[in-house]
Amino acid sequence: MTSQSQGIQQLLQAEKRAKDKLEEAKKRKGKRLKQAKEEATAEIDHYRLQREKEFRTKETNVMGSQGNLSAKIEEQTTEAIRNLTSSYHRNTESMMKKLLSTICDISPEIHPNFRPAV
Repeated sequence: MTSQSQGIQQLLQAEKRAKDKLEEAKKRKGKRLKQAKEEATAEIDHYRLQREKEFRTKETNVMGSQGNLSAKIEEQTTEAIRNLTSSYHRNTESMMKKLLSTICDISPEIHPNFRPAV
């Protein structure tokens, strides 16, 4: 009987050790899954930051060139306005004289197509 009870004791101890090993393995698995999740999150964040940095660089290159284009257009517009203003000031006096002479100096003439009634 004692050998039988010893055999049962050994089986119970073996079962307990197996149970402990399973629990330990489950804990390790859970810990490893948690660690893998944290590593994946960190890697995703790093990748996201890298891509955002590349996007910002490209965006500044594109927007920078648009900004330069905008500055050039603004400069050309300012130059055109300056030219028109100076032309206006140069020609105002002579145009006023031409308009006044055309309006005030009337020389009556008969139209070339006019046919007197006979």
